[in-house]
Amino acid sequence: MTTVPTLVRQHRLTIVVHGRPAPQGSKKYAGHRRNAASGRISAVLVEQSKRVKPWRALVTAGTTRAMQDNGSSGTSPLDGPLEAEIVFTVLKPASAPKRKRTWPTTRHSGDVDKLIRSTFDGIADAGAVVDDSRIIRVTATKTFPGEHPESLDQPGAIIRLYTLTGDPS
Repeated sequence: MTTVPTLVRQHRLTIVVHGRPAPQGSKKYAGHRRNAASGRISAVLVEQSKRVKPWRALVTAGTTRAMQDNGSSGTSPLDGPLEAEIVFTVLKPASAPKRKRTWPTTRHSGDVDKLIRSTFDGIADAGAVVDDSRIIRVTATKTFPGEHPESLDQPGAIIRLYTLTGDPS
């Protein structure tokens, strides 16, 4: 007889961030530079989106606020296997139908994997997790305001972090 593995998740932190989510990951070439120590010449790549730094800063601030509200500020960051649930609320284009549910499938709304990347870095910057590599399971949804049960009324994100315990097999 086989046994079903039991994986228990425990809610640890809910983070609410208001602001326009920005994708991280696409780089653009910005010339070459010489390394002063080694003398090697290498390409300089910079973040393509100017919105990444402000978004990461908002996530960091929101995470810090959530940790303080939760009483976990000043305690050890979350470690071990973690799970994240994220609902990104993105701007609805003016050209989209007003009374009909639509899907954020355009380049304008950002790739969900790149939105996750910038968000996880902001959480790690706040010290909520030891490292974002600890997050082993992710559920992410991208939606417009008011078109999902957990969407915000303006752009931003709701992020829930869980610790995972039990038999992983």
